[in-house]
Amino acid sequence: QVQLAESGGGLVQAGDSLRLSCAASGRVFSNSRMAWFRQAPGKEREFVAVITWNTGNTYYAGSLKDRFTISRDNAKNTVYLQMNSLKPEDTAVYYCASSTYSGIYYYREGRYDYWGQGTQVTVSS
Repeated sequence: QVQLAESGGGLVQAGDSLRLSCAASGRVFSNSRMAWFRQAPGKEREFVAVITWNTGNTYYAGSLKDRFTISRDNAKNTVYLQMNSLKPEDTAVYYCASSTYSGIYYYREGRYDYWGQGTQVTVSS
């Protein structure tokens, strides 16, 4: 079992920055992946970014790569999502997720075994 707890969401203005955190506990394997997904009102949940614990390899949704950065602190078992130049369309509930899947379909939410409860990010114009 892996427990995930997100934090750092809130209400910001367009152009601001925000950093989300996801603290992992339980049986976190060094070769597992941690990802961020988001779900806007009325839309399906979508992939944002993923990082592998031991290698630090990262992948991003193409449209977000220039503004979002995923990172991890292995000592703290925490993954971060730094979001810059936020836009109203970034408004969503942001979830972190954990997976031991190592294949190429890292962007599919079905590949993830554990999920956090989500943190709300609201960007006003």
